Amino acid sequence: MSRIGRLPIDIPSGVDITVHGDVVTVKGPKGELQVPIAKPIQVEVADGQIQVTRPDDERESRSLHGLTRTLIANDILGVTEGYSKSLEVVGTGYRVAAKGTGIEFALGYSHPINVEPPAGITFTVEGNNKVTVSGISKQAVGEVAANLRKLRKPEPYKGKGVRYAGEQIRRKAGKAGK
Repeated sequence: MSRIGRLPIDIPSGVDITVHGDVVTVKGPKGELQVPIAKPIQVEVADGQIQVTRPDDERESRSLHGLTRTLIANDILGVTEGYSKSLEVVGTGYRVAAKGTGIEFALGYSHPINVEPPAGITFTVEGNNKVTVSGISKQAVGEVAANLRKLRKPEPYKGKGVRYAGEQIRRKAGKAGK
């Protein structure tokens, strides 16, 4: 039995869970999310807890068991507390500024890069080199943060670029002088 999948999920107060066919809907104070449930997995809500079960020990059922439980638990956490990722812009002349609901990067290119947030995501700019991506969906927050980092990945010689807060960049030695 999956160690993660067999654990029940406690439903906090203020969160409403509905199971309709193969979709679990999670409503909370910050919003509403839906989790699709793969075929062999069953989800039951009883006594303020959610229990995820599988019918057999087939390889596919085992792999989906823990995944489904984790996705539901992540959505419950998202609608109650939310998720956020912080990014830092490092480099001479590299900066970020809030522009309306979006943000504008100056990353050493010949033009500024404007980024508008997708639905459910908000950007917060602190100073001129820190950005926080926040939202209720863990997957969406991580994807948007990864796309922002992709605009100018940290390079290994000087460490310039957009990086996650606290990320360690593996540095390389430059050319040896004569």
